[in-house]
Amino acid sequence: MPNSLSIQKLYTSKLDLLQTEVAIKKTKDFFESSLAEMLNLTRVSAPILLKSGKGLNDDLNGVERMVSFEALDIKNTNIEIVQSLAKWKRMALARYGFPLGEGLYTDMNAIRRDEVLDHLHSIYVDQWDWEKIISKELRNLETLKSEVQKIYQVFKNTENHLNELYPVLEPVLPKEIHFITTQELETKYPELSAKEREDRIAKEYGAVFIMQIGVQLLSGEKHDGRSPDYDDWTLNGDIIFWYPALEQSIEVSSMGIRVDEEALKNQLKISENEDRMSLEYHQAILNQELPYTIGGGIGQSRICMFFLQKVHIGEVQVSVWNDQILEDCRKENITLL
Repeated sequence: MPNSLSIQKLYTSKLDLLQTEVAIKKTKDFFESSLAEMLNLTRVSAPILLKSGKGLNDDLNGVERMVSFEALDIKNTNIEIVQSLAKWKRMALARYGFPLGEGLYTDMNAIRRDEVLDHLHSIYVDQWDWEKIISKELRNLETLKSEVQKIYQVFKNTENHLNELYPVLEPVLPKEIHFITTQELETKYPELSAKEREDRIAKEYGAVFIMQIGVQLLSGEKHDGRSPDYDDWTLNGDIIFWYPALEQSIEVSSMGIRVDEEALKNQLKISENEDRMSLEYHQAILNQELPYTIGGGIGQSRICMFFLQKVHIGEVQVSVWNDQILEDCRKENITLL
């Protein structure tokens, strides 16, 4: 296991294998319905495949290779497996004609071939992707914080629900979530790395929303990378919890207010990706053909792992692991699905 996996004694899951499978379904059902009600969202169907060259697939940090192939009966077109639906959702909102203040959510299933595998990361990614229409006037910090607090309440409600079903799963989340910017975090802990800062602030507050990810800090570094063409780097962030089972922080959601035409041009220039402006998705933003939105992704396996107090993401999802991970899990009494 990676060095960050801290198990002080032989691990024993609080739920057996069958209980775990039942609890995964109960967790997802409750969280999904609560999220839809809290944020005023409607579930829609989503693609797992996209055509290349449209600018719709998420390139994450810009270096991850997409899984792609040519299909027998689709000529002269490369097909990509999605990495996330951050851009597709905004197009879908316009196509479906959602009104102001309403939005969509969907089950996003992706393959990220360049993920470094450990107890929190898998090649297979499953999350709820959601997106909601807002007015241009609501593209501000107050809107962002308000939506984060709503989502955090869903987390709290889910934790309490599972505690009622399984008393052995005792709640650990604090009453409120703490807000801090990446620059405030760097200033507070200048001697620490970005990941060490996340661990420190999460342990201090229990739950934190780290804002403004993607901007260059005073040190000249970035807290973390973000694609320049969906989140507005000044109006985004990650929801991070302190996870006692592993004695470290765990990111459960990445979200933000999406770029408008000015933010898109600025961020493409900063990141030296101005060539993307000719793509269909980017042209739609620049020509103000798409609604202004806020949205994000919430990791389904991550939250199941957190709520069911597991120590490896493979305990709540079926994926492919290397031999070293399989052997380490066997030694640590970790049962992978």
